[in-house]
Amino acid sequence: MDIAAGTAFAGYRIERLLGTGGMGTVYLATHPRLPRYDALKVLSAERSAPRYREGFLREAEIAARVRHPNLVAVHDRGESAGRLWIAMQYVAGVNLAEVIRRGPVPPERIVHVLTEAACGLDELHRAGLLHRDVKPANILIDEQPGQPDRVLVTDFGIASAAEDSAAIAAGGFTGTLAYAAPEQLDDDPIDHRVDVYALGCTLFQLLTGSLPFVHDAPGSLMYAHMHADPPRPSALNPALPKGFDAVVARAMAKRPADRYQSCAALAAAAAAALEGVVEQTPRHRRVIPRLRGAVSTRRLTVAVALLIAVIVMGAFAVRSLSGGAHPDSTSVKPVTGTIDPAYWGAYAYMAQTFPELLPPTPYGSGYQELTGCIPIGEGDADSWATPVAEGQLYCIGNSDPVYSVFLTCNADRSPISTDFGIAVAEGDERWTRPSGSGHLFWGIGVLNETGTVLDNRGVGVLDVYFDDPSRNYCRLEVLGSAATGAELRARWWPNAPF
Repeated sequence: MDIAAGTAFAGYRIERLLGTGGMGTVYLATHPRLPRYDALKVLSAERSAPRYREGFLREAEIAARVRHPNLVAVHDRGESAGRLWIAMQYVAGVNLAEVIRRGPVPPERIVHVLTEAACGLDELHRAGLLHRDVKPANILIDEQPGQPDRVLVTDFGIASAAEDSAAIAAGGFTGTLAYAAPEQLDDDPIDHRVDVYALGCTLFQLLTGSLPFVHDAPGSLMYAHMHADPPRPSALNPALPKGFDAVVARAMAKRPADRYQSCAALAAAAAAALEGVVEQTPRHRRVIPRLRGAVSTRRLTVAVALLIAVIVMGAFAVRSLSGGAHPDSTSVKPVTGTIDPAYWGAYAYMAQTFPELLPPTPYGSGYQELTGCIPIGEGDADSWATPVAEGQLYCIGNSDPVYSVFLTCNADRSPISTDFGIAVAEGDERWTRPSGSGHLFWGIGVLNETGTVLDNRGVGVLDVYFDDPSRNYCRLEVLGSAATGAELRARWWPNAPF
């Protein structure tokens, strides 16, 4: 429930609403004793669970550990009427997202804002802290006519100590998906270079007015961060100095070691690009998801898919603490069309066997927005160029109703075994369509070998087999957001292109 203007709260007088985010509402408030305004962030009433309270209080503790002209200061914190609050430095003006929405930003102003924000972030890093949600909505701009902008980084609600990075990774993704570094989407420990990556995404948005990767489906967006080449700003804004292309490419490198090692280094490179300096564009190794553990590849791939499903669901719940909903309101559809064998390498025969199901290229758009396909093999066989006896492609769905699809085929075209991964069988049937016939199984999937159902809820699974020799060397496993296999079957199977 919002607090009305004129209301007394925690000794402050509420003047007006400034913004609402996922965890708290921010008000302009008059200090009870000093002649000044503060920004008063109040924990939302519906966020009363201990984990939200702990995160809210952590923001005050983290911000109180550092003092810097480019970081918003915390003045006080407390609890009133059962609701936690934080009193912060009030910055008159707008956030950087609003500046971008107004229209093109001059490159000189871009470099100034980037440099100032980098100073604040590096100070945070020197204190042993990570921000983890750097984006334009969390960079405040105090516009002063005739003078350079005053720039302050804010919203430390999901910031954390760098030494806790392994625990952070184990706990899953937290942040804003549009600016997430690849390692935030994997299970690797993270460090300050996730903030460098996000600042690189922010630089691209400042230069072009667009997010670096724009997709409706969270799965497509995740795939782009992990596998797609960093975009070139000059492709969208040809008037830009070409040097910015190399700066963005390095800032958004897939491997942390290939990025700038500080935010200041990124800002310095951007300043040099503005002066006409062109760095050599680095060539970086792509990040390929790894399969860990001693369990079979067949069962472990089901676990990987379910874990990714958890990340995708969590991404929908992530919101800025002061910026509201995700700002991405535009969409660039992935490539659609005819299968292009050149992109599929040793797995081209699989893509050509199911041309209406799979996207034309691994990053295109197939049936129900299926995209982000990668090969999954044993050991070091995770390569498009390396043929494997039993090839397996993993593709990301649009989460409604499909999380992921696994296509497994025998390279020698021998009939594939009936080895489906359903933990709780619900039913099966023979199917016949103009294209052929086969067998369909449906049920509930599991997270691991012990039979533990994900979060005590069902995850619908379909397994599809084919009779005709042109396809009987392949099987298809579909994992969905439906609670049961029967529900997934009703929503996905009737129009499936077989």
